[in-house]
Amino acid sequence: MMRWWLKHEKGNAASPAPALVAEGYFLPESSESLLAADHRKRLLERICQYTALSQPQFDQLYLDPIHRYAKYVQQLPASESHHHAYPGGMLDHGLELMACSLKLRQSYLLPSGAAPEDQAAQTDAWSAAIAYGALLHDIGKIAVDLQVEYQNGELWHPWHGPLNKPYRFRYVTGRDYQLHAAAAGLLYTQILTPRLLDWLSGYPTLWGNLLSLLANHYEYAATLGELVLQADRVSTAQNIGANPTKALQAPTRSLQHHLLTGLRHLVKNEFKLNQPGAAGWLTENHLWLVSKTATDKLRAYLLAQAVNGIPSSNIAMFDELQSHGLVDTTPEGKAVWSATVSDEGWQHRFTFLRLQPSLIWADESRPRCFEGTVELVADNTVPRGEAIESALDRPQATSAKETPEPLPPNHDFDYLDDLMDMLQETVEHEDESSAQGLKSSTASPREAPGLAFVDWLREGIQSHRLLVNDCKAKIHIVDGTFYLVTPGIFQLYASEHPELSAGDDKTDAWRRTQRHFEHLGVHLKRPNGQNIWTCTVQGPRRKASLNGYMLQNAETLLSPVPTDNPFLNLTY
Repeated sequence: MMRWWLKHEKGNAASPAPALVAEGYFLPESSESLLAADHRKRLLERICQYTALSQPQFDQLYLDPIHRYAKYVQQLPASESHHHAYPGGMLDHGLELMACSLKLRQSYLLPSGAAPEDQAAQTDAWSAAIAYGALLHDIGKIAVDLQVEYQNGELWHPWHGPLNKPYRFRYVTGRDYQLHAAAAGLLYTQILTPRLLDWLSGYPTLWGNLLSLLANHYEYAATLGELVLQADRVSTAQNIGANPTKALQAPTRSLQHHLLTGLRHLVKNEFKLNQPGAAGWLTENHLWLVSKTATDKLRAYLLAQAVNGIPSSNIAMFDELQSHGLVDTTPEGKAVWSATVSDEGWQHRFTFLRLQPSLIWADESRPRCFEGTVELVADNTVPRGEAIESALDRPQATSAKETPEPLPPNHDFDYLDDLMDMLQETVEHEDESSAQGLKSSTASPREAPGLAFVDWLREGIQSHRLLVNDCKAKIHIVDGTFYLVTPGIFQLYASEHPELSAGDDKTDAWRRTQRHFEHLGVHLKRPNGQNIWTCTVQGPRRKASLNGYMLQNAETLLSPVPTDNPFLNLTY
C-alpha cells in the first residue's frame, strides 16, 4: 500500500505537543495527521488512481494543494445542519468532491471540440483544474459563514494563515448564504501555489472556466462547472442519506437559473417595451411585465430549450418566480400586481409581474424609461384567464422535512466504496444504453444512413439547434419520449444534406431517410402494428393534428428527458 499521505511536507509542522485545551476547543493538527484517517486514505488512493500520474507528479499537482487545504479547514464542518455537518466535514466533502469529479471527468475529452492532439496535450491541466474547482468551491465558508476564535478570545481569519492555536467555532447568525462563493477569491491563492496558477493560466479556455467556477458563475464554467456541480450533488446526497444516483442524473442548472435566463432573453430580444401593445414598461425603479403574456412566452421559450420541470399552470409559474425571488411580492404576499399605464391620452389597466431592472440588465445600459406613468390600483385582481385556473393546478404543499441530524465524527465511512462503485456503474450504464438504444457505430451498411439521421437528431437537440416543444418545432415530448413529426423532420434533414438527393428529386431523399429510420427499429409501434402516431394540438384559437414517430428510448438522445409538451395529446 502506498504511504505517500504520511510523507512530511516541507514547511508543514508536525502536530504540536499536547497542550492544556479548554473544553469545547480543538487543537490544530498537522495535515499529515488529518489525512491519516482511514477513510481519507481511501479517498486519496482513489484520487491518485483517477489521475494516473507518477508519484512525483501527483505529489506536486494534487497532494501539496490537499495538504494546504487540510491545514486551513482543520476540523471545520461543511454546513451547520445539512451535509457533512460534523467536525472535519469540510475536509471530507472536499476530498469526496475531488474523487467524484475526477471519476466523472474520465468520460470527457477536453477542451470540447479541440483537435485530438490538443486534448491529449492538455489532459493533465484540465483534470487538475476540475479537481481544484471541486476542492475549493466551498472554501469561502471558513471566511464568512463561520466565526472562529482562539482560546484567548482572539478571532481567526484565514487570510492570516492556517490555525495555529486551540480554537472553537460557531456559525454566524443571519449570514448571507450567497457570500461564501464570493469569498473564495480571498483564499484559493493560499491553496494553489503561484507555479500552479502560472501553469493553468497558460490555457485561456480552461483558465476562464476555472475562474468563473470559483466566482460562482457556473453558467460560464462550461463542462468544468457541470462536473463539479454533479460531484457536489453526489457527495451531498450520499452523506445525508439521499439517492446519489438520482442526484447524478439531476439537471446541472437550477430552475431559477433557467427562469432568469429566459426572462433576460425575452426582455432583451423579443418583448416590446414602453408603447401600446407592449409586453412591459420600464420605469426608473421597476420593470413591469404583463403577467399572462410574460408567463406564456417564458414557458414557450423554456420548453423550446428542452428545460425540464416547467409548470404548465400560470399560477404555479407565478409561485415559482416568486419563490426564487425573481419577482417582487405585493403587500398581500402575491406575485401579481394591478396597475394602470397612462401616456398622452392613452390609458389601460393590466396585471403585472414586477421585477427589479438590475435582474435583467445588471451593469449593462438599459432602454430609456417610460415617460408616462404606471400607477398601482388598490384591487390586485388576477386576470380572468388566470383566475379560472383550478386551485388543483397549484403545487401541493409537502410536509416539512426534518433537518438531518449532524453526523458524529466517528461515523461509518463504508459508503465511500459504494459511492465510487456507483459512479463506475453509472458511466457503464450510460455507455451500454447508448449502444443498445441506437445499435453500434459499426452497424451494417443498411443501417448506417438511419444511424446518421439519429446522430444528427442527437447533436441538434443537445446543442439546441433543433427546437423541442416549440410551436414551429418538428420534435416534441409526448408521453415521456421524443415525438418526431413526419414528414417535417425528415424533410429538414434532407434539406441540410443535399448530397442525399438523387438528381433534383428531393422527395425521394426524405422518403429514403424515413425508411432508413424505420429499419433501425428504435421507434414504438402502435398496438395495431402501425408506425405512425397521431397527436392533437390544442392552441388558444384552433385545434390541429400531427403525425409522427415515438422513440422507444428517449435517453439515447437526451438525458434527462424534458417535460411533455402540454399542448399535444396522443389520439392514436
